[in-house]
Amino acid sequence: MLVFLASFIIFIVWLTYELKKHEKLENNALSDFWAKEEESNRIRKKPLDDLDYVTIPFDFIPKSLLSHNDTVRDCMEILEGLSDKKIVNFTGYTNTELKLQYGTANLTLLSQYDENYTLYARTIYKLACTYYENGYESNARVLLEKGIESGTDITGNYTLLAKIYEKHGETDKIKKILESASSLRSFTRKTIISSLEEYVRES
Repeated sequence: MLVFLASFIIFIVWLTYELKKHEKLENNALSDFWAKEEESNRIRKKPLDDLDYVTIPFDFIPKSLLSHNDTVRDCMEILEGLSDKKIVNFTGYTNTELKLQYGTANLTLLSQYDENYTLYARTIYKLACTYYENGYESNARVLLEKGIESGTDITGNYTLLAKIYEKHGETDKIKKILESASSLRSFTRKTIISSLEEYVRES
């Protein structure tokens, strides 16, 4: 009984310590966040010339290919609509980080650029999948590669391309897109890496 009581007291002491430590860490993180947020709101508007703008790869999208397909038509319509808009991938960046780097006054504009990118990445992937499902593997491959070049975090974009590479014995290329995935800031990063590592092990 005494041994149990002593163990219980030790557990309570340890638990109290851990809870206080966790609370302190949370408070410090919160303080850091508000400090950065306050600082970001004082940053003046900066030029956006150095942004990594995405160009829609129309040269690799034959207009006559599956032009009768509803999905292809929808994708082409979306891409045409994006063609006169600026597209930038800010996946994984917080509003605070964007304001610190480019100024508060640019936040709305940058958010729109990022929304354009999200739509672009989803559309390119959807178009690639449609090509692949209809037997146009080489066309799908190019678009999937373009998606990864732009920094997409869509898991299927990586795994479908890895599947194509595996089919042709191109293990080195699977390793290359695995390296690209490793640099992502997205929450899907671990899932993508895990999926690609399976392909590497099986190759």
